[in-house]
Amino acid sequence: MNLANRITLVRIFLVPVVMFFLLIGHNFGTFTIGTLSITYNEIIATIVFIIAASTDGLDGYIARKRKIVTNLGKFLDPLADKLLVSAALISLVQMQRLEAWIAIVIISREFAVTGLRLVAAADGQVIAASALGKLKTWVQIVAIVPLMIQNFPFEYIGFPFTTIASWAMVIITIYSGYDYFAKNRKVIRYS
Repeated sequence: MNLANRITLVRIFLVPVVMFFLLIGHNFGTFTIGTLSITYNEIIATIVFIIAASTDGLDGYIARKRKIVTNLGKFLDPLADKLLVSAALISLVQMQRLEAWIAIVIISREFAVTGLRLVAAADGQVIAASALGKLKTWVQIVAIVPLMIQNFPFEYIGFPFTTIASWAMVIITIYSGYDYFAKNRKVIRYS
């Protein structure tokens, strides 16, 4: 297994670590800034999430630079992204920081695009990740981080970043899903 695929596997293995620290019943302590109290669990989960998310570009860069792009990597990379984002969204719903319908819309889009790719693969076609799909992933990550730490630091200036970011996440997710289906409608038409 090459280095790029190992990095992708690390991202997958960090998913339960993020969930553990977000959802564990025991609180390791609290960090208080003014009226905002963030648990150490949330801080640790957020740091691990950021580390995991930052490996997304790294594994692809290494694979392309070293010319070690593999079918396993093509499979694992989007899977790792979907697992990381879906796990964070589901955890945030359980923590009552995100409305369930937002997680459902986002996860449904992931299943739909994955289904489209499977239909295309059955016909010997590959649907590569689009720039819009990659932008969608990064918008989701940027929205999830402040949700994990209670809208810090935006809470201090009264800026509803998490609300705006959640809507941006939904809109870009729906639009990128539409884009995949619009550009690949022939896959469905001839299946």
